Amino acid sequence: MAMTTGTTTSFPMSNHTRERVTVAKLTLETFYSNLILQHEERETRQKKLEIAMEEEGLPDEEKKLRRSQHARKETEFLRLKRTRLGLDDFESLKVIGRGAFGEVRLVQKKDTGHIYAMKILRKSDMLEKEQVAHIRAERDILVEADGAWVVKMFYSFQDKRNLYLIMEFLPGGDMMTLLMKKDTLTEEETQFYIAETVLAIDAIHQLGFIHRDIKPDNLLLDAKGHVKLSDFGLCTGLKKAHRTEFYRNLTHNPPSDFSFQNMNSKRKAETWKKNRRQLAYSTVGTPDYIAPEVFMQTGYNKLCDWWSLGVIMYEMLIGYPPFCSETPQETYRKVMNWKETLVFPPEVPISEKAKDLIQRFCIDSESRIGSSGVEEIKSHLFFEGVDWGHIRERPAAIPIEIKSIDDTSNFDEFPESDILQPVPNTTEPDYKSKDWVFLNYTYKRFEGLTQRGSIPSYMKCGKL
Repeated sequence: MAMTTGTTTSFPMSNHTRERVTVAKLTLETFYSNLILQHEERETRQKKLEIAMEEEGLPDEEKKLRRSQHARKETEFLRLKRTRLGLDDFESLKVIGRGAFGEVRLVQKKDTGHIYAMKILRKSDMLEKEQVAHIRAERDILVEADGAWVVKMFYSFQDKRNLYLIMEFLPGGDMMTLLMKKDTLTEEETQFYIAETVLAIDAIHQLGFIHRDIKPDNLLLDAKGHVKLSDFGLCTGLKKAHRTEFYRNLTHNPPSDFSFQNMNSKRKAETWKKNRRQLAYSTVGTPDYIAPEVFMQTGYNKLCDWWSLGVIMYEMLIGYPPFCSETPQETYRKVMNWKETLVFPPEVPISEKAKDLIQRFCIDSESRIGSSGVEEIKSHLFFEGVDWGHIRERPAAIPIEIKSIDDTSNFDEFPESDILQPVPNTTEPDYKSKDWVFLNYTYKRFEGLTQRGSIPSYMKCGKL
């Protein structure tokens, strides 16, 4: 038996114990912070109701009735928040998107008939590819960014195998699909989409977020053809592609761009469009839209999103992005050497003001338009005549044809997959010990749980 000498003997803590302590600490912190947050959110909703009633000048009897209705909704919300939401609550209708880490399905909630887009992400892929922080970022942004310019998330939940994000379904498809259908857009159409995207990017910048992955695939179109931002660091996103060495180390397909270099703009556009889908759904992705400073170790800020918008604007007017190449490494090289490679083909004429705006987006971050605020962008000559305050209420440049609330004609066709099929325990790796990293992933939105009827609000009016 060891002698005691007045000092306590300390034993090293095992990794297993340390992890258990971390989980317990996180669980308690999460529980109490959620209680406080729920109380604050409830008070905020009550204040909003009171302000709205004052502005409407309602008589006391009507106010009393509204308060009573609101209290019933709050009680229902509390009850529904306690119910466990899962896959069984949704009927899967069709696969409408596929990415490196999962897929997106059109689903219908069985009790309300509401149509949603369900993003499904495999936990095993998230852990293996170190995506946990990106998933958390997307979930948190979607909870916080509750406006007209960001795709709305109604619920998030998880099971042993997957994470699930239940989003509003935007039947207009995405900008990538629209650009592939058309050779180029007119300057008037380009002005509309770029102006809306300016407002969308500014909306998330005001919340303190940088998107970093602005590309046509992530600009979704609602039922009326208006833009909403999606994919905050997930699914088909860049992740490792933000690191310079990722492109330096791609040794297959050695950089050789001669055939692409010598093509005319029509052939370039055809070749780009032929390979575009493959790039969108691959883990490698494409560095076409990434600002050069994002690749550098010296850091970057929100201005990197404006560079990406300049690349998209070029693609809308010219038919392909300015740095497109046969290999990702060659595209990366061109992005880094943008002073030499950002050129406009003479056979595709565009106005001087359009060219000037692209050149002011795709320039060193210190000189980039937007560095003194979004008003600098809005006042550029290219946006002359844009009604910034009401653009979302006006007809879209290209109207969307929707035949029903579950119309998927603006989406690609995808074969069915087994992502939702239960797998035998023998073949499934044990990620249970790592499951704590997904703690507090579950989310339920107030409106999502308290509204009824089968037609989502965005189908009835042009804005949320």
